[in-house]
Amino acid sequence: MELDDRKVMILNAVIKNYMETGEPVGSRTISKLPGCALSSATIRNEMYDLEEMGYLLQPHTSAGRIPSDQGYRFYVNEILRETENEVEALKRQFVARVDRLELVLRRMARIAADHTNYAAVISGPDTSRARIKLLQLSGMDESRLLVVLVLEGNLISNRILTLRQPIGDAELLQLNILLNTRLNGVSIQEAEAGVMQKLLAEAGDNKEFVAYLLDELRHMLSEEEELQIYTSGATNVFRYPELTDGGGAKRIIRTFEEKNRLKRIVADAAAQTGEEKENIQVFIGEESPVPEMNDCSIVTARYDLGGGLCGTIGIVGPKRMDYEKVLKTLHSLMREMDENFGGDDG
Repeated sequence: MELDDRKVMILNAVIKNYMETGEPVGSRTISKLPGCALSSATIRNEMYDLEEMGYLLQPHTSAGRIPSDQGYRFYVNEILRETENEVEALKRQFVARVDRLELVLRRMARIAADHTNYAAVISGPDTSRARIKLLQLSGMDESRLLVVLVLEGNLISNRILTLRQPIGDAELLQLNILLNTRLNGVSIQEAEAGVMQKLLAEAGDNKEFVAYLLDELRHMLSEEEELQIYTSGATNVFRYPELTDGGGAKRIIRTFEEKNRLKRIVADAAAQTGEEKENIQVFIGEESPVPEMNDCSIVTARYDLGGGLCGTIGIVGPKRMDYEKVLKTLHSLMREMDENFGGDDG
């Protein structure tokens, strides 16, 4: 027999109440819950049916009911179905967001180069400061567990873990609640800094498993994504005689072609940008993090898409560049980034 909506509501209410109290749940307790318009007699009949169907157990005569393994399985499957739907929706949103972001970044690089007559470099967002939005553990079988990690900005990664010993549905549910309570809204750095110890202290009998899981999470969180770099206007350096003398322009063009070198500009801009410093950084001559650009000035700005997703916009030109024009261009681009993505919830 399939469960109708009323039976599902009562079963969920029994499971949630039992998880909170550890005591058998009676019909009167359910009848007093907010939004419940059923009488105790009706609830008793439904609970009897659920017991007959194998979803509830009655520890002893006249006692309330507690969930059976079958009841827990139904409850967990419902949660997993809802979570899978949410994750799929997030994936769709993320794909659309990434496609739009890539187009915007390429356009920004072109605008920066055209407006300044210098070369421009823009990095895709760095996820190292992103905050955790959702962590979902789903049992695949007795020996394997699927871990889905969703970061703010709807960046999703997953991993399959091999279990050293089986974990019951009720334990898995409690772990999901504990992990999301403690990790939701926490950045990777914050998680590394102290939250992990609190989790271990609260894990109880599952302490060994949680330690193993946290180890895997550290790997998931610290794995470096391939940083995307977008460039435009590299040939503008040929406009300036001081950069063409001695093959300087060729070195700069070669650096723009080897984008791994440009990542040093991004890394240096990020390292020198903190809460107490301006988002704008100016590297003049030998201050450049890239030796091949020691004859240039580099002006960078950090953009923030929200949720800890940040990237860098940079302008490369001669030391005699029009700094005022460059700064105005960067501020204008930052505003446009905010208009395009600042209001996104996902």
